[in-house]
Amino acid sequence: MPIIPHAPSRPLSTLLATLFLSLAACGDNTPSEDDPPRAPGRSTSGADAGTVASAAFDGGSTSICGDAFLEDDEACDDGNHDTGDGCSPLCTKEPQCTNGVCASICGDGVMLPGSTAEACDDGNTVANDGCSPTCQLEPGFACQTLNQMPLSIPVVSRDFRGRDLPPLGALPAGHVDFQNVTQLGSEKGIVQSTLNALGKPAYAKTGLPTNTTSNAANFAQWYLDTDLVNKPVVGTLNFIRYPSGEHIFHAPNFFPADNLGWVAAGAEAHRTYGMDAPPPGHNYSFTTETRFWFEYKGTERFTFQGDDDVWVFINRRLAVDMGGLHATESNSLILDAALAFNLGLTPGGIYEVAVFHAERRAARSWYHIYMRNFGVRSSVCVPIPAAGASRPQASEGAGARSPR
Repeated sequence: MPIIPHAPSRPLSTLLATLFLSLAACGDNTPSEDDPPRAPGRSTSGADAGTVASAAFDGGSTSICGDAFLEDDEACDDGNHDTGDGCSPLCTKEPQCTNGVCASICGDGVMLPGSTAEACDDGNTVANDGCSPTCQLEPGFACQTLNQMPLSIPVVSRDFRGRDLPPLGALPAGHVDFQNVTQLGSEKGIVQSTLNALGKPAYAKTGLPTNTTSNAANFAQWYLDTDLVNKPVVGTLNFIRYPSGEHIFHAPNFFPADNLGWVAAGAEAHRTYGMDAPPPGHNYSFTTETRFWFEYKGTERFTFQGDDDVWVFINRRLAVDMGGLHATESNSLILDAALAFNLGLTPGGIYEVAVFHAERRAARSWYHIYMRNFGVRSSVCVPIPAAGASRPQASEGAGARSPR
């Protein structure tokens, strides 16, 4: 029987963390002064800043995000696992923006500057949480508008079988661009300077020499669900937020498809790689895509470290090009006026950041995002204690000073 990729169940209200790469904080993911953010690429006490969690089945829900049927705990369902198309792979609403101008969409977690269309927006359309399904304030809650990044953003991994694997039943041989020993080295210019109409990287090497890719048709499969070729795994990147306005996701062992994808289907096995992946090994040969939005202020800083291929698009324009099969590389951006001009950014506009990544050879897998001063306006609502109720104890991280 053919092995067909399935849409994973992803009820938003009950995401289960079945895959932990690392854990660096507890509570609200806001560290104290004793847990300062590391410099990009620097470890502290062996802990990682951030976790990745894969969505899993929940016995109390029958909804399946990605099946094109709108069900009880879904704000939307467009039948795919793509990011940036208005409905996230977790079936939550996404901002819809063009060149910094966004539609006012209740439940997308973005309040537009100067707009009075929404009194609040907490990123969902659930009633009785302080912000109503029409984004109006509800009694009994205190709501605050903050300009900050969400702590969790959706990520889609697509798991491939490597080139060294033969056909298996209805499955073709593994993908030529994964586990291919003839492809090696850094290579810029693999993708075009803007995203295509589907919001994906467009191949730029047709008719040109390339050491690390094969052709446009094979490359298009990297970031599109393709039956019998890849399997989607949907989860979240969970960041650590620091009082200084920094957000960090740091995973020196980044394997979001371990025990999932083709491994779970019995069509491939985990691979080992020396000290970096001792037995039982990891599930290599995957790509990831993730997106988030921010209101441009001119003080933002962004760093990505990773391997193999990494491309970052801001406002759909290429900002970071780290293509090819290579050891861990780093690229940092300061979104000052000069770079903003090249990317088409205007202060007060709301823009999309799209990060596309591939892990194509059994070696290390490193994924690190550092952000400073990125954020959008959104609402946080808490119940107002009843009269006479005891005051809650201060949280563990309360009063933490900015990290040094």
